[in-house]
Amino acid sequence: MRAKNERGIKIISKNNEEWKQQLTKEQYEVCRLKGTEYPFTGKYWNYKEDGTYHCVCCDSELFGSETKFDSGTGWPSFWAPAKIQNLKFVLDKSHGIGRIEVQCKNCGAHLGHVFDDGPHPTKKRYCINSASLKFEGRTHVEEMHDNNDRS
Repeated sequence: MRAKNERGIKIISKNNEEWKQQLTKEQYEVCRLKGTEYPFTGKYWNYKEDGTYHCVCCDSELFGSETKFDSGTGWPSFWAPAKIQNLKFVLDKSHGIGRIEVQCKNCGAHLGHVFDDGPHPTKKRYCINSASLKFEGRTHVEEMHDNNDRS
């Protein structure tokens, strides 16, 4: 189900069975149950292609490859979001420590956490699970535009 919030942003609302049908077991565990993939195992931790990272649940644009950096942690890390309005920040007190959880604002998917130990200019490290992301390469977008220009 899609609805709009007070700012006109599309909000995705599905029940657990609908999410289970859409997502892989790992994606469901991470995004809907706030799990974490093992470090150095996710598809995008060492991915170097040029493009944008979207929410695997609702396709909201989240991060651009130009802000991705190697944090040495084993998870994809970004120093800034592509569209901060697509993110929600929640205090996470699990595991006996206070951390800031990063969620997709449009569907509530758990993405990862943000820390204050990143590089300049933001000094932020958005530590995001690969399982919560899907990647759209810039060449794919450019090819679509080139084909439309020829029509």
